[in-house]
Amino acid sequence: MTATFSQIFIQIVFSVKNRKNMIPQENLEEVFEYITGIIRNKGQKPIIVGGISNHLHVFIGLKPGITVSGLVRDIKNNSTNFINQQDWIREKFAWQNGFGAFSYGNSQVEQVFNYIKNQAEHHKTKTFREEFLAFLQKFNVDYEMKYLPPDLE
Repeated sequence: MTATFSQIFIQIVFSVKNRKNMIPQENLEEVFEYITGIIRNKGQKPIIVGGISNHLHVFIGLKPGITVSGLVRDIKNNSTNFINQQDWIREKFAWQNGFGAFSYGNSQVEQVFNYIKNQAEHHKTKTFREEFLAFLQKFNVDYEMKYLPPDLE
């Protein structure tokens, strides 16, 4: 075969350092758009970027030739610089170390899209920690509680 064909859908979830509500609500869309641009510039397919002031969900169509961890590193580094340059917050902005990455099939794309689109509503009843633990359990990911500090919400 002379070409590479793939269809890999990944939802990446990561939080602001110490789970702080640092991204101002009025600037979230700008952050989402900036991260969407990073994903496109890396030759990947952004489906939706969403979240709330203390964490983000990035849903992508991952193409071969790039690792998830490499893409997340680039997203975090570039968006950290962008947020700090905007002078939206008084202290230095940073993302938490680590992330979650969860794979989906084509039939689940619309459901995941809508889930991410409705993050603000979803988090009226569930903390980020509760949400992240549910992902880990749903996808049967081994984890240690010591790496999941309590929410500051």
